[in-house]
Amino acid sequence: MLRLTSTLLVSTALALPAMAEDFTWAVTTDPQTMDPHAVNSAPVLGFLNNVYEGLVRRGKDMSVEPALATSWEPIGNGDGWRFTLREGVTFHDGAAFNADDVIFSYQRASDEASDTRSWFAPVSEVVKVDDVTVDFMTSAPNPLFPSSIANWMIVDSGWAEANNAALPDKEAGNYATINTNGTGAFMVTAREPGLRTVLEPHAGWWGEVEHNITRAELTPIQNPATALAALLSGDVDFINPVPIQDVARLQSNDDVKVIQGIEARVIMLGFPHEAEALKYSAETTDANPFADARVRQAVAHAVNVPAILQTIMRGNAEEVSQLVSPAMNGYSTGLDARPAYDPDAARALLAEAGYADGFSFGLKCPNNRYLNDEAVCQAITGMLAQVGINATLDAMPVQNYWPELRADNFDMYLLGWSPGTFDAEHPIRFLASTPNEEKKLGSWNFGGYSNARVDELLPMIQSEIDPGKRQAMVDESHKILQDEIAYVPLYVQPLVWGARSNIELTQRPDNFFILRWVTVN
Repeated sequence: MLRLTSTLLVSTALALPAMAEDFTWAVTTDPQTMDPHAVNSAPVLGFLNNVYEGLVRRGKDMSVEPALATSWEPIGNGDGWRFTLREGVTFHDGAAFNADDVIFSYQRASDEASDTRSWFAPVSEVVKVDDVTVDFMTSAPNPLFPSSIANWMIVDSGWAEANNAALPDKEAGNYATINTNGTGAFMVTAREPGLRTVLEPHAGWWGEVEHNITRAELTPIQNPATALAALLSGDVDFINPVPIQDVARLQSNDDVKVIQGIEARVIMLGFPHEAEALKYSAETTDANPFADARVRQAVAHAVNVPAILQTIMRGNAEEVSQLVSPAMNGYSTGLDARPAYDPDAARALLAEAGYADGFSFGLKCPNNRYLNDEAVCQAITGMLAQVGINATLDAMPVQNYWPELRADNFDMYLLGWSPGTFDAEHPIRFLASTPNEEKKLGSWNFGGYSNARVDELLPMIQSEIDPGKRQAMVDESHKILQDEIAYVPLYVQPLVWGARSNIELTQRPDNFFILRWVTVN
């Protein structure tokens, strides 16, 4: 079962409001697209959870609850799942929702053009039983499947086809990149990428209205100091994130409040496992040192994670040793020690691997995706230089960052991963499985890490219903990933939100900001 500590969830009680209000908020990263199947990233999915809906959704406590499906049940002896659809639901343009939209959205989201196709790796077939019943057949028993599609969103088939958006296009874009037509509590009424996005309530929404917002506007503000000034002046009602260094100052201001927690997201370093040579090295142009586990181990020893947490995160983050945090289902309690900061051990490992004089390489990093991401990369650059691994840091906006990683234009990179199912199976499937388009596996395994035993364990982890047996398989996978230094997990990212004192909201550990839980008093 999902294990969440009280620090992971901050929720304020909501009462039905008496007056309707405008609401404004600012984030560092503008959603890259309005297409729910084009880009599998938290800024996109978190925002679009306000506009589109799936068969299921996550509640304030992260539990899976009904959305466009009112119920679901297993079929046969683990053959799949049957979903009963909610009747009387309409899209924002007034079109009726039915099983055809579910089938269409499955085909769209699982297509090679979609960034969400890995979600459907266990699915062998989707069958329309009738207008309100759909069966998802799986190749093996899959007890996690309903929770694994909590962020899968349903698109109106007629609307998409009429606007030449039958498939997502994350490169060139199409009508669905800018425009929306969901069933959610809010609909987009204006979209100016990089400038503003305006939402208004969907009058025909099927759910119970808990908010009092008549109009909401999202503004991307990349500079944290500018966002903070906007919050303090009242120009915006909410910002995410609050600069770590300003938390204490905000806490002493009666006009604002700080909402803190721990996100489910693990920040890590990734490597080009399958590359034949480094791309950005001045002298090592015919070899890939990071293909050697000893070099990756040296990186793990060279990075002083406690110092990063103390100086850059101001004590607001926690070290991590695995691709999931201790709060996630499947965390391996016996593997909770991460490599110690030990520059001498790092130098010895480099010498043993044949790089006693070190080498140069290129480090890719976003500068507006994770909390203090560029500052963290700058610190890592300095730490690696102390042991002779000299990085040229290339930090860029996230809209440019993902294309670089997908084009293999890196020697090392920074990545954050929040498991959508809150289960360890999720990062094993996306980050540690051998990339396989046909099987829809490893879609975020940019470096091409591959281990036959991990690949063998994944389907068993997905289908095993005995908790003890399943955990043993997860433990084995985590042990392999640690021993081979597939990634270097660093820390669990903190959540630090700021709001005006008259705002009531819910903070979830997935860092999704849900407008229907906001009240302006």
